[in-house]
Amino acid sequence: MSPTVDELRDEIRLAVDRFEREVSTDFTKETLAAICGALGHDVGGKPLPPKGEMRSIIRERIEGLDADIDGDQSFRKADLEAIAAHLRDSGE
Repeated sequence: MSPTVDELRDEIRLAVDRFEREVSTDFTKETLAAICGALGHDVGGKPLPPKGEMRSIIRERIEGLDADIDGDQSFRKADLEAIAAHLRDSGE
């Protein structure tokens, strides 16, 4: 059985040293910044960039994600699968 969206988000959170969530929720700015960092892109200090900007960075850095999608759109299940696979394969 394939993992649910919530399971994929939690796998990604754990891969970038964040914590699992008990309720279903999209990524926080801090988690998106951690994912960007794991992909080799430092988003800088506080305040963090907007979520849309960080989603765009992630889409540009991971093969198989459509970089032309508006950054304000949340990740779909296929996107989460690609992100999780990339982090697994890179040993993050």
